[in-house]
Amino acid sequence: MNPIEIKTVKNKRELKQFIRFYYDLYRGSKYAVPFLFFDELETLSRDKNPSFECCEAEYFMAFRDGKMVGRVAAIINRRANERWNRQLVRFSWFDFVDDVEVSQALLQKVEEWGKERGMNEIAGPLGFTDMDREGMLIEGFEEIATHYVNYNYPYYSQHMERMGGWQKDNDYMEYRVKVPDVVPDKFAKLSAMIEKRYNLHTCKFTSHELVDEGMGRHIFHMINETYKDLYGYSQLSERQIDQLVDAYIKKADLNLVTGVVDGNDNNKLVGFGITFPSFAKVMQKSHNGSLWPLTWWRLLRVLKWHKTDTVDLLLIGVLPEYRPKGANALIFNELIQRFQDYGFKWAEAMQQMETNEGVQSHWQYLESRQHRRHRCFKKNI
Repeated sequence: MNPIEIKTVKNKRELKQFIRFYYDLYRGSKYAVPFLFFDELETLSRDKNPSFECCEAEYFMAFRDGKMVGRVAAIINRRANERWNRQLVRFSWFDFVDDVEVSQALLQKVEEWGKERGMNEIAGPLGFTDMDREGMLIEGFEEIATHYVNYNYPYYSQHMERMGGWQKDNDYMEYRVKVPDVVPDKFAKLSAMIEKRYNLHTCKFTSHELVDEGMGRHIFHMINETYKDLYGYSQLSERQIDQLVDAYIKKADLNLVTGVVDGNDNNKLVGFGITFPSFAKVMQKSHNGSLWPLTWWRLLRVLKWHKTDTVDLLLIGVLPEYRPKGANALIFNELIQRFQDYGFKWAEAMQQMETNEGVQSHWQYLESRQHRRHRCFKKNI
């Protein structure tokens, strides 16, 4: 068998090849959800992604006998490294055929690239920021992924174990939650008690408030505050926030977005929940992550007319001082009622750190199961 050749992505044509490898590797999978091609291209392009204000990156492709057999991105987020006092190179967009020589060669290339730049640790899968997909799937291989999380074959984590030297850095858990026909009494009573005791209330937003008056940008400033102590978090810059407002706020159905305000403090926004109807099954029907010919229409049917039975709990945040007051419960109580109005049967609770018992405790009031787990691995180099 001929040796593996590692090539660095040098131009746009090769970057497109880098992206398309995922579609080829997972074509026909019942569980993987392809990502939109143009989203991937924009994220990985230095002139499009504002994360390159604080990051540098290189992309590598593995070939054997002239055929592409793997890929990986090497990323250094200097803002995150400064915050967490680490000299860390991240790996991400890590996909490969079932050949440990391929996976090992790719990670060795990331290690070499990182060491040349003074790094002494490698960890991942981690993207440029927390808004990118994180973690390697280690449980839940027979569960349909969402549009926002990584799916990978079971052999990925087996390769990590076989290579040696790698250890767990962080785990994320995900839940599939049944939307109840009636809000559970315990949930409703808890919410009513919180409203009365702390004068906290849910609120709806208008497009004018979110876009023209800057409330959408304020939500992402709140994310900086609420997520600041989460594993590996990198503070979002103003340019990153502008891009996220375009990507999420301007496209959201505002009936699926809610806020919590403090009536004792001039209705200050203290929490929020942003949810989207699930695009998973639509994207599974797309060809190579393209929008044409039918994908755009199918996405519109889901976004505007909710032609899906599942909703994704995408971004939920509460200011630290309001978490003990139960503001999370108000968000879930309000959103459940809106999910019922739209006829959603299931909610996908996005990645939560396994130590986040506060959020996970809410699922006890609902029929739910922890169905996926993603892991970030680390190694000294």
